[in-house]
Amino acid sequence: MNEAIKTEKVRLIDHLGRQVGIVPIKSAMNMAKEMGLDLVEVASNPEIPVAKIMDYGKYLYEQNKKVKKQKTKDIKEIKLRPGIKDYDLNVKVEQSKKFLAEDRKIRTILTFRGREILHKEMGMDVVMKFSDLLRDFSVVETRPSYEGNRIIMVIAPKKT
Repeated sequence: MNEAIKTEKVRLIDHLGRQVGIVPIKSAMNMAKEMGLDLVEVASNPEIPVAKIMDYGKYLYEQNKKVKKQKTKDIKEIKLRPGIKDYDLNVKVEQSKKFLAEDRKIRTILTFRGREILHKEMGMDVVMKFSDLLRDFSVVETRPSYEGNRIIMVIAPKKT
């Protein structure tokens, strides 16, 4: 970046992505300074490296944003209800097995509506049954806990 580039000439790309051509490093630096931007070496070719005029701080921010976005996809959510029937629960279990096979964690959320909250034990039974059906494939990372009108549990894939 800027003075760290140690060559005589660079293949320059301007801030709009257009190729300017092969220019001396000093004129490329001056162009970047005039625009208030940085000169960043994009590809270190042995003959003539490629340098781009860009806002380096903004570039780093975008890269960090991409990394964070990738990390958020590691946990999948499965939503349950206290009155879920066995067939529907088995469908959720099969979905969960696929997620676990992809090495993803699962956040299980059981939501109570209306008067269902009076029968919290029914909800806990459903969550425990769900985790029992997955015990060969997973480990309970966070035990079921009540948060308002929900029971939340996190399941992680079993290490083999």
